[in-house]
Amino acid sequence: MNSASSKRINARLKRKIGIRKKIQGTAERPRVTVFRSHRNIYAQVVNDSEGATLLACDGKRAAQVAVPEGVAGKCAQAYLVGRAVAEKAKEKGIAAMVFDRNGYLYHGRVAALARGLRDGGIEV
Repeated sequence: MNSASSKRINARLKRKIGIRKKIQGTAERPRVTVFRSHRNIYAQVVNDSEGATLLACDGKRAAQVAVPEGVAGKCAQAYLVGRAVAEKAKEKGIAAMVFDRNGYLYHGRVAALARGLRDGGIEV
């Protein structure tokens, strides 16, 4: 790994630590955490008080629903992941979540995933 990419990864991990100090998922309001790779985006719903993952979804298995205008490519895939997580969470009786951007900027794919959660009926 070259120096520039390792610096970028280390900076994200520092931001992640700062974010995780402030937020925590509970049974009533679990934490939804985001991971971005170059090809896909992943979302995972976690109850930190029990240390359990409640559900997970990625871009490969997201349901096909209508994507809003102006959203295309990887942002559209992230929106679909958000909608899929929202639908699965509604089935489990979860109405509100804490959003953990995992050190990524709230921009682009991360914001599209959060928008998909909100459009799916989850309070974020």
